[in-house]
Amino acid sequence: MSTEKETLLKEAEALRKELKHHEHLYYVLDTPSISDAEYDKKVVRLREIEALYPEEVPLDSPTKRVGGLVSSDFAEVKHLTPLLSLGNAFNQGELEEFDKRVKNGLPAETLVKYVVEPKIDGLACSLIYEDGKLVSAATRGDGTVGENVTLNVRTIKSIPLSLNLAEGEKPPAILDVRGEIYMPRRSFMKLNVERVEAGEQEFANPRNAAAGSLRQLNPEVTAKRALSFFAYAVGTGAKAKHSESLEMLKAYGFKTTEHWRVVKDIAGAWQFVEEHGARRHDLDYDTDGAVIKVDELAQQEILGATGKDPRWAIAFKYPPEQAETKLEDIVLQVGRTGVLTPTAVLTPVKLSGSVISRATLHNEDFIKEKDIRIGDTVVINKAGEIIPEVLFVVKDKRPATAQEFVMPKECPECNWPVERKAEEAAYRCTNHHCPALAREGLIHFASRDAMNIENCGPAVVNQLWEEGLITDAADLYSLKKEDLVKLPRMGEKSADNLLQAIEASKKQPLDKLLFALGIRHVGAKGARTLAQTYGDIHKLMVATPEEIAQIKDIGNVIAESVVTYFANPQKQELVEKLIASGLTVELEQQNISGDNPFFGKTLVFTGTMPTLDRSKAQKMAQDVGANVSGSVSKKTDFVIAGAEAGSKLTKAEDLGVTVLDEAEFLKMLNSGEQKVEVQIKQETEPQKPIIEEVVATNKEQENPKKESVEISLWDNE
Repeated sequence: MSTEKETLLKEAEALRKELKHHEHLYYVLDTPSISDAEYDKKVVRLREIEALYPEEVPLDSPTKRVGGLVSSDFAEVKHLTPLLSLGNAFNQGELEEFDKRVKNGLPAETLVKYVVEPKIDGLACSLIYEDGKLVSAATRGDGTVGENVTLNVRTIKSIPLSLNLAEGEKPPAILDVRGEIYMPRRSFMKLNVERVEAGEQEFANPRNAAAGSLRQLNPEVTAKRALSFFAYAVGTGAKAKHSESLEMLKAYGFKTTEHWRVVKDIAGAWQFVEEHGARRHDLDYDTDGAVIKVDELAQQEILGATGKDPRWAIAFKYPPEQAETKLEDIVLQVGRTGVLTPTAVLTPVKLSGSVISRATLHNEDFIKEKDIRIGDTVVINKAGEIIPEVLFVVKDKRPATAQEFVMPKECPECNWPVERKAEEAAYRCTNHHCPALAREGLIHFASRDAMNIENCGPAVVNQLWEEGLITDAADLYSLKKEDLVKLPRMGEKSADNLLQAIEASKKQPLDKLLFALGIRHVGAKGARTLAQTYGDIHKLMVATPEEIAQIKDIGNVIAESVVTYFANPQKQELVEKLIASGLTVELEQQNISGDNPFFGKTLVFTGTMPTLDRSKAQKMAQDVGANVSGSVSKKTDFVIAGAEAGSKLTKAEDLGVTVLDEAEFLKMLNSGEQKVEVQIKQETEPQKPIIEEVVATNKEQENPKKESVEISLWDNE
């Protein structure tokens, strides 16, 4: 005879199964079969039982949707495979050129089919399932490393906490689901009505609303925002065809857009683009284009990728919306490198869901070419549906008082002369001590992609600057609470949060610091390469331009810029002050040396290794100075092949590239002075997230950091 506990636990399990079924009907299939009141009643009953036996509550219970304490930060997560960006096409001819490149990259007479699907205007997200359970979720970030938003993502009810498996079906060990988090239009309009009633500022468009909602520090706030999720791809765990992966995702319980199809040629893709363009404004979610992908993964692997774009996929972008307004003035902004950028001040106008009051004018040549004058009526659009830009002047509406714009001879910030070099379109301030350079440099230093100092955006930096509390980046690390609390709109809690964020930034890795310094021509990728090559900022500071220029992907321009930067006594002093403040100026692993046979070589990993997890094996190679690539070419030095290696192995053999198995790889890896700790995948216990019940708060904690609106993301982003 069953005990009372056994009876209640069986009832709870039945309730969980029933609630998951109704969640899938409501949030994925849009076909609810019970009322909200009935659903809520079942949830209440389940909570009653789970409260009696909390130790028996599984992490994928529907009651764990809102499950995590208010966070003070988002930890970084390295993606299992990179989330690459996409190249763009804007007309039928460019799609046909893409088709030619695909066919030229494959063996002659290869039959190529494409999958075409809507390009959802949301935020890319990677979901990791281990043994069928959701264990982590991360934003795209820089494509290699994203932010851990697991607790917030768990609140999105169209995302299954566990895979929907058939009776007796074994779940995949690892499944990496890529998709788009978005806010349905009906939810967006409802949210804005609520914000207006509460005296809060409206969100500009559904994408910004989704971004602000996902990056909440309180998961309860995210849960209230009615976000949804479209799954559009699989990283680790993909099927042989992309179309098969989409069907698999649907079977597992994910929401996939109903508007996708397999087409036999690029003409079929263009037909889809035209059909979707006609219907997209009638959908309950925003799309700004369509994505065309080669269906067969074997063909995708052969085609590979450029530095950041897959050669097997492209995004078609629909023409942006336009609006007409008056250009009231042209003002100049001085950037961190001294460039003077003219900006149009416009009579506010609504465009693509946003109110636009400013638009970039790029440079003097742009203004002259379009004959833009102060007082003109202009037509604007959003370049890539993001950045407002002046398209042209409506000459028929030009008033007699319209004034031509002339670039000043002096910097508006410091009154020093400005200059324009023959090979450049931009004017620059000649004063290396211009306050604008330092101020904009500080904004860059604190930005998310650099030192990622939360609560230290442009407004705060400007405030600290104007009050004389900071003059360079090192001054941030000597700020005192007693000085901060005296500032307007800076209470004790805000001061504490800022100081905590500044302290946390000291742990940022060396490549982030190099990027944060604002060395001209050194982007995030270049900073990472320099950090991996030298491993210590002191070594980089004394390197010669000839040495630096020899590094792959660096070259003479960056080399000269790096040497010029560190030759400046003021920059040397700044670096020493940052070192004294306790910032990370060395790589965690300092034993990268040229004695390892893989140092400086390009490696490609393919297939399943007997004992090593592929991502860990790749990191082990990178730790000894190797370059890891995703595709095989003539420049590949070694291919490390496991079981079911596929087309990469075939291509390596055709090109005569040295092929190693796991044992040979490990032997060579440890043949130099540097010894590498090997982690066997069978012995690696995945770290499960600790889920706790949220303590309800009566105050919405908005994330003050603005979400980036860059849209060149992997696949549908």
